[in-house]
Amino acid sequence: MESSGRTVRDAMTASPKSISSDASVVEAAQAMTDENVGSLPVVDGDQLVGMVTDRDLVVKVLAKHLNPGEITVSEVKSRQPVVARPDEPLEEALQRMAAEQVRRLPVVEDGRLVGILAQADVALSADESATGEMVEEISRH
Repeated sequence: MESSGRTVRDAMTASPKSISSDASVVEAAQAMTDENVGSLPVVDGDQLVGMVTDRDLVVKVLAKHLNPGEITVSEVKSRQPVVARPDEPLEEALQRMAAEQVRRLPVVEDGRLVGILAQADVALSADESATGEMVEEISRH
């Protein structure tokens, strides 16, 4: 991918929707539905503590016949999410998204969630060839 000189901050969505780690998985599912996303950053205060995905809800709650109203997000979230920094080159973050097969990266500064870099955000702001290449890499699996 050619370097555009753009940073993550140029393409990220600032102040993204997030969910508290003590929220129920029902609340997480509703928030994902409302935002039309498949994952949410999990925060305690403004500190990123994980990510929760629709797959987490299905595999860790529904498939085990657990009561989603009684399970908290902290019980099902990933604890070490792949993240981006707002000042890093956009291309580096896109390469990380492709390598990790994720469509959304939380953007963190000093442990605080400051944004989200989504495949859709980059697609809207990038040129067509770069967008096609990125989508192909992220969606490879």
